Amino acid sequence: MFKPFSLFVGLRYTAAKRNNHFISFISLVSMLGLMLGVAALILVLSVMNGFDRELKDRILGMVPHASITGYDQPIEDWKSISSTVLDDPRVIGTAPFIHAQGMLTNAGQVRGVMVQGVDPEAEKAVSIVADHMLNGSWDTLKEANFGIVLGDLLARYLGVRMGDKVTLVLPEASISVAGVTPRLKRFTVVGIFSVGAELDSSLAYINIDDAAKIKRIPEGVEGIRLTLDDLFKAPLAVREIGSKLPGYYLISDWTRTHGNLFQAIQMEKKMIGLLLFLIVFVAAFNIVSTLVMVVTDKKSDIAILRTLGATPGMIMRIFMVQGVVIGFAGTLLGAGLGTLLALTVTDLVAWLESVLGVQFLSADVYFISYLPSQLNMSDVVLITASAMSISFLATLYPAWRASKTQPAEALRYE
Repeated sequence: MFKPFSLFVGLRYTAAKRNNHFISFISLVSMLGLMLGVAALILVLSVMNGFDRELKDRILGMVPHASITGYDQPIEDWKSISSTVLDDPRVIGTAPFIHAQGMLTNAGQVRGVMVQGVDPEAEKAVSIVADHMLNGSWDTLKEANFGIVLGDLLARYLGVRMGDKVTLVLPEASISVAGVTPRLKRFTVVGIFSVGAELDSSLAYINIDDAAKIKRIPEGVEGIRLTLDDLFKAPLAVREIGSKLPGYYLISDWTRTHGNLFQAIQMEKKMIGLLLFLIVFVAAFNIVSTLVMVVTDKKSDIAILRTLGATPGMIMRIFMVQGVVIGFAGTLLGAGLGTLLALTVTDLVAWLESVLGVQFLSADVYFISYLPSQLNMSDVVLITASAMSISFLATLYPAWRASKTQPAEALRYE
């Protein structure tokens, strides 16, 4: 613990106006550098946490955690398989699907699309799309209506609105008297959804019975989607579930389709965090140069204190107090600024986009169209504690040098 004398003198030195304005400037720069480093680290980690959250909540809310499909043939007894799968406590929802890839056309506009044939009611258990409808209702996706639900960006590209007609072109050829022609079917737009992700530009939903007709599947479905209670355990869980099923099935999970994206975000978070932490490290060690100059400037004061009875330990603690005050003040200011920016950066970026008329994150390029942020207090506590610890360690050497000052040597030329 600091003695009252050391604390008193250290705080006086910190608050006093110095004759050497350069030292005061360096002290201010050290504090501002530490503040900006801590604030940047908190802000960037919060943004990376936001991307991580959006990936899990939106992208992985639209794609299945796992799926079970048949070997080159439909699954005819899919209801019994779905019932068996639901008996596993790790599975919280299942839904059948028929998948197709093709092109949607309207008024000369053509767009590649992934079409999912789904059971509207069962799909609610494995997808969030029903909760993100912009226009229309998810429940209007009924059998034999040949209705289609499009992503918001996909509808814009095609220039369609509610009630408009679009043509689905499948790459499977049909042989008729006119020769070999692609398989075509007209659909009516009955809904438009938006999840703010790249899937808005490439995904469409139709009723599973309509999908079976256009793909000529007389009975059964192509596969079953699964939603698990813990998506990070999906690879192991789906393998164990698949091994218990009668017959042979293909199993897959989200790590095969979007795992690289998730791993990239995690890696970027670690690397960016490390780089920004080095900035904090450098800023904290500016305190060393500040205190070294202060010690040199205060040699005569140190000598006088020593002659008045101050011990080397007291002198060391005086300058430790001064360095700790600079470091802690910069850290706390940075933590406050970083927290404020992390909580408001999404709105600030949206405001800048509206003012400048540009979109920084386009859904054509990035998997979401806005800058997310999620502030974790554990990150703030860890960053603040680390910066304070580095600041404290940075004071030890200059304070030790000050304690070794000899009064006779310091006062020789005074």
